[in-house]
Amino acid sequence: MKAIVQDRYGGLETLEYKDIDRPAPKDDEVLVRVRAAGLDRGVWHLMAGLPYLIRFIGFGVRRPKVRVRGMDVAGTVEAVGGDVTRFQPGDEVLGWADGSYAEYVSVPAGNLALKPANLSFEQAAIVPISGFAALQALRDVGQVQAGQRVLVLGAAGGVGSYAVQLAKAFGARVTGVASTRQLELVRSLGADDVVDYTREDVTDGSRHWDLVIDTGGHRPLSRLRRALTPRGTLVIVGSEGRGRWLGGFDRNPPGGGAVTVRGPAAGDAELQDAPGRSPDPAELLEAGKVTPAVSATYPLAEVPEAIRQLVEGHRGGKLVITV
Repeated sequence: MKAIVQDRYGGLETLEYKDIDRPAPKDDEVLVRVRAAGLDRGVWHLMAGLPYLIRFIGFGVRRPKVRVRGMDVAGTVEAVGGDVTRFQPGDEVLGWADGSYAEYVSVPAGNLALKPANLSFEQAAIVPISGFAALQALRDVGQVQAGQRVLVLGAAGGVGSYAVQLAKAFGARVTGVASTRQLELVRSLGADDVVDYTREDVTDGSRHWDLVIDTGGHRPLSRLRRALTPRGTLVIVGSEGRGRWLGGFDRNPPGGGAVTVRGPAAGDAELQDAPGRSPDPAELLEAGKVTPAVSATYPLAEVPEAIRQLVEGHRGGKLVITV
């Protein structure tokens, strides 16, 4: 089968489009014929091996532990392992998969769910990582309530585009922050207000929100707290720090999970590990209350170009690799 293979950490030049053996599913695995696979910053981090900390937490110290890139997938079940009863050949599925930039991938059955019938494979392929992260941040950690004012930083990105729609589905009034060229996308996602971060600083203390979802960047916690109401909550989903050793990991608690910070009038800041419950966005997707924002698609052989576009940040929404 064809796949995007990487045998050493580095830049786009380390990716090879080549033939490798098709995997065979283990007893608890499902062999999926890949139709589409999502692309997010995590793919770039694993390609580059940065920050260095990721190499020491299970992804391979000297070289990538998993040779094939790609982390989430949508496709058709080709075969199932002996212990798998939830799926059968022909089922359309989505989920998390190590090595999804390939024509086939073996996936633990517990990492998969049936694909909502109203979603294309391209849409389904960008749900697992970003969609679940946004749902966990809003519902499980942020405990969003109808009528609250919610601020989404990075509203045009992979997680942010879901966060805007989910917050609206939960009855909140949403302000989305993005760059000038991404404001129309954020409006189309349903944001009540949009802010161009190149022209306005939403952390200057002049405006306040009940819940702030920070999906990227590396703003200091002291600045982010200024955007909160006295009993407001900040949830940090991710970070793109500049350090080559820790990157954005230094903003998260030692045990992982999300960070919550109470507003400035609620006493000292609280940092707490909040892993949340297992999110299930199927009903919202099937009802059309949340629509995956596909920015562009690239064929499997053009993964390096897709990653280049991702890093340069020319587009909002999410990029998809089609197979």
